[in-house]
Amino acid sequence: MEWIGLAGTFITAVGSLVAVILTNKANNNKMLHQMELQQQIIKAELHEAQAVKDTKITELTREVREHNNFARRMPVLEEKISVANRRIDDLERKVP
Repeated sequence: MEWIGLAGTFITAVGSLVAVILTNKANNNKMLHQMELQQQIIKAELHEAQAVKDTKITELTREVREHNNFARRMPVLEEKISVANRRIDDLERKVP
């Protein structure tokens, strides 16, 4: 009779252990799946952020080039204005 009780206890213990192992395995699989989804979301967000940065860099590069072009032309314009002002002054002196 004692063996039957011990066998029942052993079977219950083994069954409990198997249940715990299966539950842990299921929870681990679920957590792995959630982590993979989060990783995919993070990768997508990083990709989007990089695309935004690339766009901003492209726009800034365009603006810098435009500014540099303006900066190159400005001394030429200043010289032309200076020449025009001298010619106007000369013309004003000639007119009585």
